[in-house]
Amino acid sequence: MARIKLELPANFPFSTELRVRITDVNYGGHMGNDALLGLLHEARVQFLAHYGLSELDIGGVGIIMADSVIVYKSEAFPAETLVIAVAVADFNRCGCDFIYRVTEKTSDREVARAKTGIVFFNYQQRAIQNVPPTFLDLFPPDVVPA
Repeated sequence: MARIKLELPANFPFSTELRVRITDVNYGGHMGNDALLGLLHEARVQFLAHYGLSELDIGGVGIIMADSVIVYKSEAFPAETLVIAVAVADFNRCGCDFIYRVTEKTSDREVARAKTGIVFFNYQQRAIQNVPPTFLDLFPPDVVPA
């Protein structure tokens, strides 16, 4: 099976620091894949909050995850601080990708690259929505398609 390759954008407009907790560690003695997905979720929530948004209210609609990809580069261990940089890319009519670069703070060691594909969603109507203009307006023209 071919390995997944995930190219990173040149610019990440937001980053946050999160510590690896003992509860994030699996039987291999390092952070588990499920824990990393949870940390990415926390970084995404903080990214949205940075812009005054939430996962349930982005221009009147919410988001729902359509897919995820994680490419591991190295292990992460308890008490390490991870820097999770967040960007958006690959907009389409009803969604986009959140791209993450995860590094260990003190060494700048790359831990992982990840992508979560999201779709804008009206939870009351249970229906997919177009990307809200208020979200598109947050990003420079080279990120958002014309």
